Amino acid sequence: MKTFIFLPPVSKPTGGVTVLRQLADILHQAGRETFLVARDKGGWRPAGLADAAPVIEWQDLRLTGADLWLVPEGWVNALSPGLYAGSQCLSYVQNWAYLFSSMPDGVDWHSLPVEFLAVSDPVARFIKESTCKDAPVLRPGIDRTIFHAPAAKPRGKVNVAYMPRKNKALAEQIRAIFDHRCGGCEVNWLPIEGLDAHGVAEVLRSAHIFLVTGFPEGCPLPPLEAMGCGCLPVGFTGFGGWDYMRSMRSTPRFTPWVPLREVPWSGNGMWCADGDVLDAAMSLGEAVDLFNSNDPSLDEALAAGQATADAYSLEEQRLAVLALWDSL
Repeated sequence: MKTFIFLPPVSKPTGGVTVLRQLADILHQAGRETFLVARDKGGWRPAGLADAAPVIEWQDLRLTGADLWLVPEGWVNALSPGLYAGSQCLSYVQNWAYLFSSMPDGVDWHSLPVEFLAVSDPVARFIKESTCKDAPVLRPGIDRTIFHAPAAKPRGKVNVAYMPRKNKALAEQIRAIFDHRCGGCEVNWLPIEGLDAHGVAEVLRSAHIFLVTGFPEGCPLPPLEAMGCGCLPVGFTGFGGWDYMRSMRSTPRFTPWVPLREVPWSGNGMWCADGDVLDAAMSLGEAVDLFNSNDPSLDEALAAGQATADAYSLEEQRLAVLALWDSL
């Protein structure tokens, strides 16, 4: 069985595209015939990577009934070559919010011979409830050689890292509420933008807290990377984040309605309902107080964060990919 993975036309690698490239490389390096299929010649291609999966052009794609054709959610039309060839077609849903986007008129998931992969347990639950189809879970991984904790965090003011591109207006609201509530309680704000993975990791290692403002999400990687770098994450879950996010509070102000899977780690952050800027700002203030008072509960939460990041390592991802492809 050959595996062909659709590479969406993007100018630079997003998190979802990076996961597709990782998936292709894992299979290729394990000796399985795997190809990335580029939709446009002007789009981004992986380059400079050792032993990377080969990239072929869209016009050179020749699928058969013995092949597997994997397409990320939101690109329903890209399933066409696999459907016409009678290939095994998989939609890899990395964000539940796009499962029904770009669906042509008169077409639905009931009428398409397509199976699903889910990037997290909450996304699998979303797929099951909305399409009545089961979806194996294939989680992403983070590079723990890059996203690791420092020997010690900086002394002095608490540093709060955040990503302005993630719901920028809400992030600004949280900052404004926090500043007004504290009445001069000062922190250093560390915006993360325009950096490669190593640059992001450097900022996170210098931060004490990571303010999470992204939603919707399938299995958000920035909070995992922040945990790996020794930060306490505070903020939104994106729904998909409940795959690994667990509250460090004994009585959290917000709890999810979906049942959460059993995990071996304890509370690893302060989690709020998506869009609840007041709770996020209040939680941020509580987190800052924990650091300023050297609260002993911090050590337990940060240790849980390390355990969480370890469970999403590249090696764990590799083992999961190979086990899933064996079952396929």
